[in-house]
Amino acid sequence: MKLLFSEQNSDYEHYQFPYAIWAVPEAGESPSDIFNAGFLPSSRNLDRFYLCRQVRVDLAKFKPSSENRRILRKGAGIEVKLVPRDKYNYTPERREFFKTYADIKFGKDVMTFERLDALFASPIISHLLVFTDAKTGAEIGAATLYIEGRELAYYYYAFYDLNYYARNLGMFIMTSAVELFAGRGCKQLYLGTCYSQTALYKTQFAGAEFFNGFRWSDDLDELKFIIKRDKKELCQHLLETDEYRDEFYGGDLEKIKNASEFRMKVK
Repeated sequence: MKLLFSEQNSDYEHYQFPYAIWAVPEAGESPSDIFNAGFLPSSRNLDRFYLCRQVRVDLAKFKPSSENRRILRKGAGIEVKLVPRDKYNYTPERREFFKTYADIKFGKDVMTFERLDALFASPIISHLLVFTDAKTGAEIGAATLYIEGRELAYYYYAFYDLNYYARNLGMFIMTSAVELFAGRGCKQLYLGTCYSQTALYKTQFAGAEFFNGFRWSDDLDELKFIIKRDKKELCQHLLETDEYRDEFYGGDLEKIKNASEFRMKVK
């Protein structure tokens, strides 16, 4: 992959010069290669990715916890079906359902009909998990997914009937996805970014790990430290922070260097 570094706001007084880092796949590389390096898609065509603090589940390590089982029990009577995108009928009724959900959850017209249509026509959706209330026969939710064989599944958008809030339908959808792909022998399930306390629900699965900028870490105390640190007025980059290096890497920069996912060859 080729890396592009795009400048963001600088803080010259504290020698902070941030860059947004993009990855562009090269010939012979698959999206799973880019995901594994810590990037998520910034283009629905899977031709541009961005480096971020994201969460995935190493599904070989997943075993349902008591909380996971509780969520799954609350969804008793809800049927789950994995449907390839080309077998899924994107009807006007489903389109309206998704738009209504997006307006309530994200804000009016944050996701326009045009954006929604483009999403469902793009390579980033290869499959959907469809959820149906067996008692009524009503379709009550769907999660959009990108699946690459057994290498990965990427859990993108979920849309669901908010009247099922008492049954924790949103969490049931995500937990069902983790259980299903673990059972199918998939290696990784990617769950998106984690930049706030409210996003920590993505880490409630055994095997959860996050990308910290240089490696995948399963130390959730490290993740919580970084999230808490984000709320402060900062004058140092994370790796310049003694408290972080001491607490999680024994103050050893060499250990951090050796853990890095990135290598560069000078031509």
